[in-house]
Amino acid sequence: MSDDKSFEENRRDQLTSAPKATPEDAAPRFDVSEHDGNTRIDVRDDAAVRPGPGPGDPAAEKDTPITEQ
Repeated sequence: MSDDKSFEENRRDQLTSAPKATPEDAAPRFDVSEHDGNTRIDVRDDAAVRPGPGPGDPAAEKDTPITEQ
């Protein structure tokens, strides 16, 4: 049995298969570009979920090494 779905179709199916999932869960969160042999990965401005601590989290307020927290 072969799977004729594209990578994007498989990704969307996987990310929306949870009981409370919405189509927004499969929305792109990163932009990947390559310039002069360097790959750049940027979090999209409209990403619903972003890496790192959120606003109001004390860890987001200042740069403190983990060993000092």
